[in-house]
Amino acid sequence: MFLGLDWRRWREWPGRLAHVWRTSLQFRTVLITVALTGAAVLVAGLVVSFVVGNDLYQSRLAQANQDSQRATVDAQKKLDASDATDPEAVDNLFLQVFGDIKNSTATGLVASFRMPGQGIDPGAPVGVSTFGSGNDVISGDLRKAVESSPHALFAQSVALPAANGATHPGIVVGSQLELPSSGRYELYIGYDLSDSEQTLQFVQHTLLGVGIALLLLIAGITFLVVRLVVTPIRVAAQTSRRLADGDLEVRMPIANEDAFATLARSFNGMADALQRQITQLATLSQLQQRFVSDVSHELRTPLTTIRLAGDVIYDQREDFPPATARTAELLHTQIERFDTLLSDLLEISRYDAGSVVLELEPTNLVRLAEDAVDDMRPLAVTKGSELRLDAPGGYFEVDMDARRVRRVLRNLLGNAIEHGEGKPIVVTVDSNKSAVALSVRDYGLGMNGTEVVHVFDRFWRADPSRKRTIGGTGLGLAISLEDAVQHDGGLDVWSSQGEGSNFRLTLPRTPGEPIESSPVPLTPSDAPRDVEGRAVGSELIGSQRSQAEAARAGAGDAKERRSWRRGEGRRHDPREKSRDGTVKT
Repeated sequence: MFLGLDWRRWREWPGRLAHVWRTSLQFRTVLITVALTGAAVLVAGLVVSFVVGNDLYQSRLAQANQDSQRATVDAQKKLDASDATDPEAVDNLFLQVFGDIKNSTATGLVASFRMPGQGIDPGAPVGVSTFGSGNDVISGDLRKAVESSPHALFAQSVALPAANGATHPGIVVGSQLELPSSGRYELYIGYDLSDSEQTLQFVQHTLLGVGIALLLLIAGITFLVVRLVVTPIRVAAQTSRRLADGDLEVRMPIANEDAFATLARSFNGMADALQRQITQLATLSQLQQRFVSDVSHELRTPLTTIRLAGDVIYDQREDFPPATARTAELLHTQIERFDTLLSDLLEISRYDAGSVVLELEPTNLVRLAEDAVDDMRPLAVTKGSELRLDAPGGYFEVDMDARRVRRVLRNLLGNAIEHGEGKPIVVTVDSNKSAVALSVRDYGLGMNGTEVVHVFDRFWRADPSRKRTIGGTGLGLAISLEDAVQHDGGLDVWSSQGEGSNFRLTLPRTPGEPIESSPVPLTPSDAPRDVEGRAVGSELIGSQRSQAEAARAGAGDAKERRSWRRGEGRRHDPREKSRDGTVKT
């Protein structure tokens, strides 16, 4: 099969050829070169064929005119030299001259007719012709021309009849003869051009053969030349692809001293610089991770002592003066927050180190959501928010790490209560054949597109001046995203400023299986609409890659880990497939 084409599946040929045309520079270059060369050879062949054919015709025409003129002159001399007056003698003289003319021609095609308009002469020869049934080859126009000029020759291209019923190209030359005592006669001599036609066909076949050979030769040369040019480009593309995939040791080979060698040296120099930078960044990242982990572990022991002492003081606060009691309460609150911060830092360091192992067990997400809602309801009441649970699906057990999923739910509910402005909070659980999902919808402050981009960044706050009443560490959503991705799921968010936010957690029904679609829509049905009926808001869709993994790959900037998709159109970044999020506004 050529180019992967199977004759039994010929309907697929156009699509396959179009694919090869788009993807193969070598095929495209060879085809264009052969097409242009073929056009040039065709034009050149037509020109050469026309010139040769015209030259052959003109040469044979001149030869026919000369031969006819010589035969006419000789015949007229014989007629003028004769003194025959008897009708029989005149007729014999006419037949003798006609025979001489016939014998002097190669074709033997001769015709002679008494010109009309000379009156009736019973003794004059009527005429004779060897054209046989092909007398009609002598056209009326040619006869009129011959009759109009007694001393000129006239030629015309005709199709001469052959013995087998076919025709051959030929020329008929006409002139006048004067027969004494009988008047004037038209003389027509036919010349066969079959030999010239064969010569022209031979030239055309030769040109065709040479043209095909030339096309094949040029196609082969072009293929070899383009291969020499394309091969280094392919090597560069493969090398850059391997380098992008993380093989930092790969380099382009340098064999010559040409432009490609210069490109290879420049590419290798760039790869060396990138390797040094990435190695340095990886080393710094490891040092940073180790520092955070070590500091967190080292702070755990003094924090435990401080917490024990703080608990003792906190338990006896009622015996203290009001100012001291208030100080004890503040101390207890900050120690609790410090302990939570250390726990989150340790958790983040585990994700950065890649040492997190899930403890999967069959868990009902609806029951897990009910427990989380019950646990957070007292806090919601203090903020004036009503917690609602809507679970049309998901009443089955899915393998998950219940502790981590419960932590995600508590973080989402805590943020919704914190920013819900005392408005209702709706928790939705649903499922489909590939996934189970939970969303937390609040109707509070919401976020704009710029803020949504950073919602999963560590220690980021939408409004730094806003007082934190619940008291988080700024790592909750970052850890929640890591927990979701660790389950091969995703944590997404939709938000509209002044209209609230909607966070969606999606987990696969079977660990490791792909999620075809989330059973819970990210954009809520009650989202605000523009004049065209489109939902207004910003979306951040988490991918199957964690931020810790992206950070280890050198993609620490959140803007480099996400790309924007706007309502009026989508702008795709070719790198977004390897990033961990997509933003939509």
